[in-house]
Amino acid sequence: MTDPIRLSKRLIELVGCSRREAELFIEGGWVTVDGEVIDEPQFKVDQQKVELDPHAKATAPEPVTLLLNAPAGLDTDSAMQLLSPQTLSEEHRFGKRPLKGHFLRLSVGNELQANASGLLVFTQDWKVLRKLTADAAKIEQEYVVEVEGEMVAHGLNRLQHGLTHKGKELPPVKASWQNENRLRFAMKNPQPGIIAQFCEAVGLKVVGIRRIRIGGVSIGKVPVGQWRYLSGKEKF
Repeated sequence: MTDPIRLSKRLIELVGCSRREAELFIEGGWVTVDGEVIDEPQFKVDQQKVELDPHAKATAPEPVTLLLNAPAGLDTDSAMQLLSPQTLSEEHRFGKRPLKGHFLRLSVGNELQANASGLLVFTQDWKVLRKLTADAAKIEQEYVVEVEGEMVAHGLNRLQHGLTHKGKELPPVKASWQNENRLRFAMKNPQPGIIAQFCEAVGLKVVGIRRIRIGGVSIGKVPVGQWRYLSGKEKF
């Protein structure tokens, strides 16, 4: 009988790579233990079968961006707790394999409006984070807002040309009816609480707010509480 050893050490024995290469192979999801991908170099093995994918590359994993359909009322830290391999949307279980490293060192791109649900972006990619923060004023966001009450006369026209509410000037906004009790708003860099102010200014009360798009990226059919990866073809 032998004592269990680190997976990285076993891999070094098997393929003759350096310690750093072993760690990169493992963290990149290229190593299996009894057929299961293990991405933790410190994982202990004894008699299990350890294999390295023949196409393995000893390079640092590419940074990922995760798109969560966040439930309403969660703060950012609570929303981040929903991210795990188990909550990856069933419809999007292709392409990337979820690795433990994908859920580390994540930053949030755009906060949601208070009590809103919908698209929340978590990223490891500094280029994506910079785009969402430095260019926030240029990126259009789209919201579906459930409302109650009766809109004042010419309410949509007033929203689209700017109006004053409680002595505060509100900017013009793209607004349209989705159905009899849901409005669509499209705007750039909405300030906290402004959607409720828009609705109040035309006689409506907000029941619920859901962000469905940031720039060219939509949350699509991801169920509430689940997430998907940003694809290489999508741009904010």
